[in-house]
Amino acid sequence: MKKRDLNKKVKMLLKERSHINLNLGCGEEPQRGFINVDMLNLPGVDVVWDLEEYPWPFPENSIDLIVASQLVEHVNPHKGNFIKFMDEAWRVLKVHGQFMLATPYAGSMGYFQDPTHCNPCNEYTWEYFDPISPMTKGALYLNYRPKPWKIVENSWYQNGNLEVLLEKRPDDKSYHPPESVEIKDKDITDHHKRQVLLSSRERNERGK
Repeated sequence: MKKRDLNKKVKMLLKERSHINLNLGCGEEPQRGFINVDMLNLPGVDVVWDLEEYPWPFPENSIDLIVASQLVEHVNPHKGNFIKFMDEAWRVLKVHGQFMLATPYAGSMGYFQDPTHCNPCNEYTWEYFDPISPMTKGALYLNYRPKPWKIVENSWYQNGNLEVLLEKRPDDKSYHPPESVEIKDKDITDHHKRQVLLSSRERNERGK
């Protein structure tokens, strides 16, 4: 489809809906009530687009909700591309719009078994996108300073999936200080150990 025709189709899809939801990388599982996006022209796909091509064919501040299930592990992180991917999702979302994603936990069997997986993510990956996260107090954010997100929910099983709910923060000058803050690796590691122990206890309780 020519870009002009695609832009016309996107405008029509946006006009038809009062609440705009995107389902990224829908594959053969398009969802009702969503604009379904995939790089392949499969049945039910509304917009055929390679999500590693920027900008996406959606206006800024136009989307209420983005869902991406089993997608981000396929996004090539080389040369900051995953940062660009996240920045693009931020661009098209409305302020306080949400991004729900699920991905195999980095290092799990589900991650390693697929030869096309190239972007391992764990519970700390999202700390690089939240400038005032209570877990790391924004220390990891200062490594790349991407568009700012709020981590609303972050749950994981080390032998299963990672599920994250992010919310678009309005950008603010305070998130981009001129000098870096020292990252205290020991504090982050100690917190990680506590989280793993807590997660293990919760699983044991559910199994009783």
